[in-house]
Amino acid sequence: MPPRLPLSATLRPRPVLSFRVTVSRFSTSSDDAVIQTQNVPAPGSGSVRVLLLNRPNARNAISRSLLDGLTQHVKSIAAEGGTGPTRALVIGSNADAAFCAGADLKERAKMTAEETASFLSQLRSTFHALSTLPIPTISAVSSMALGGGLELALCTHLRVFGSSCTVGLPETRLAIIPGAGGTYRLPALIGVNRARDLILTGRRVSGPESYFMGLCDRLVEVLPEEEGKEGVPREKVLRESIKLALGICEGGPIAIRQALKAVDGWEKGEVAENEAYAGVMGTEDRFEALRAFAEKRMPVYKGR
Repeated sequence: MPPRLPLSATLRPRPVLSFRVTVSRFSTSSDDAVIQTQNVPAPGSGSVRVLLLNRPNARNAISRSLLDGLTQHVKSIAAEGGTGPTRALVIGSNADAAFCAGADLKERAKMTAEETASFLSQLRSTFHALSTLPIPTISAVSSMALGGGLELALCTHLRVFGSSCTVGLPETRLAIIPGAGGTYRLPALIGVNRARDLILTGRRVSGPESYFMGLCDRLVEVLPEEEGKEGVPREKVLRESIKLALGICEGGPIAIRQALKAVDGWEKGEVAENEAYAGVMGTEDRFEALRAFAEKRMPVYKGR
């Protein structure tokens, strides 16, 4: 039994926020709400967009309709250029059984070779676009994330796992290999040796092991008596993910954007940091922070 981890100790307590779940306007019809959305007001301005994968009967397997919905959401956020109303993105699940079980193999079996190639091209393009969004992105994984489901989580900047979740890349056991970024995003995250182990064996790892190998950033403890309760693990992980997003949004919007640029360019070292730092020096938000410090009050950032 791993030690209990006080993962939220560094986050300031926030009032409980209420928000309404609305069916995504990117769904193909009202009967096909494969992605549901929530918009949680962020500190200062804007909101955290929450996407809930919603194919419970298929364990949120990535179908064409789900991929189309995800593609449209990512495109709309990318079009904001980091300066729009969406301050952060959280991707979670509306199904207890899975975050995402990977590709929809039943649908895939009915595709022609051309349709399969088109699907894979869209999947890879969307995952790349998600991985390069200029706002903080977070995956909330409370149960199972396998194959393309884990590859989806690897595309976000941060991952919040439940201690009862199971993740893995089992493709080699299906006589294929990860094809949506797993072979290069996983080594970049946890190192080549550990990634080689997971990919070659196809084994599944638990939430605690994922945390200790660096695959997840926040581990939410799910007690044994909570595991079988409908919605409890999922809601705990989602709540922690939204809390993380809101905590990030307490910083200056431009500073968050420039910090992401600096970290993404870490191989350039000082050059990347200096370039990103230059982007915050003359902002109104920086002067507001200095005034707020002198006046002993919370700053009010406007992203200017």
